[in-house]
Amino acid sequence: MKKNLTSSLKYGFLVFTMAFFVASCSSDDGSIFDTPLPGDETGGDDGNDEPEVATIVFNEADPSSNITTASASGEVGATVPGRIVFTSDATTQRRMYITQNVSGQGDMPFNSFALDSDDLDKVLNNDGSIDLDGATKKEIDFTFELPVPDIDNGQIVYTFWTTRGKGDFRDIEKRLALGAGTIIVTVGTGTNPAAEVREFTGIKLFAPAADGTTESFFSLLNKEVYRINEGPEFRAFWDFGYYFGASGVSVNENASFASTSTFNESFGFPVEGLEPGDDEEDAENETLNETYFSTSTFVAADFDIIALSGELDVIIKSTDQKITNLAVGDVIEFVDNYGKKGVIKITEIEAGFNNNDFIVFDVKIQP
Repeated sequence: MKKNLTSSLKYGFLVFTMAFFVASCSSDDGSIFDTPLPGDETGGDDGNDEPEVATIVFNEADPSSNITTASASGEVGATVPGRIVFTSDATTQRRMYITQNVSGQGDMPFNSFALDSDDLDKVLNNDGSIDLDGATKKEIDFTFELPVPDIDNGQIVYTFWTTRGKGDFRDIEKRLALGAGTIIVTVGTGTNPAAEVREFTGIKLFAPAADGTTESFFSLLNKEVYRINEGPEFRAFWDFGYYFGASGVSVNENASFASTSTFNESFGFPVEGLEPGDDEEDAENETLNETYFSTSTFVAADFDIIALSGELDVIIKSTDQKITNLAVGDVIEFVDNYGKKGVIKITEIEAGFNNNDFIVFDVKIQP
């Protein structure tokens, strides 16, 4: 299901205005550099006094010239130009992924552009990555205006990489083409505060329908709930799902969570669209997220006062990708597919197998 401007920006990420344009793009047998790269004394106009633009460079054929990290100073409310020059040789770059990490609070997808909705349809894929024109894209030279959010001191880290196909904002290595490179924008002293937990409240999942039409899956990345039939673009977002089992003694004890990877097996009834189809892009290499659950020694009052990421370091990864017999007031520990630790507090259960039956919970997770 295709999503346009509204759904591209609904993820709940930090949304800022970002000016995006293609600085240059040429055929494979020409130069892509309309402006000189850092240290290129032969390019550009003589006497150009414009400040140096933070630039990262990846050249697949000659990695010795790569510039993987660039730095800039920023002022709150302003923007900082960042230039991205990626030149591939044997590899086709199909998508570009960008994340933003403000004050060490965690990498979040960055995809808010100052373009109208028609332009967004052309450059943004449904998962928020930038479309690089399919098989024709070998050389890209983009300049972005990177926003500086309202912080007193700290760093804003922008990370850029390209992929051979559908990638994953939380896994740079997935179908990686070139990158990853970072542009670090420093504000004030550049010292980040202690990392806080990310907190989601009132998450509501419904008992699953076999045709995938219920909002039964949750993403720890963007706190969104998903219907499975929303399509393969969002499969990397799904972390775990809810179902109401059939083996418990009482109805409330049947409420269960299972990782996306094991959901069909745990639920016992295959949900349409959960597993990749043979006709999907690179289906044989598609993987589903694993999440590991365990009952916590924390009680509800402990959950409520957790504030800092380090308070969750005590959680130990279990071997169980499902947890059953959930009840209101339970606190559950988990470790997600990417090693982030967190806790879940169950706040409400409408017991039953029907598609309007549900569970409600709060989440705190490391950034």
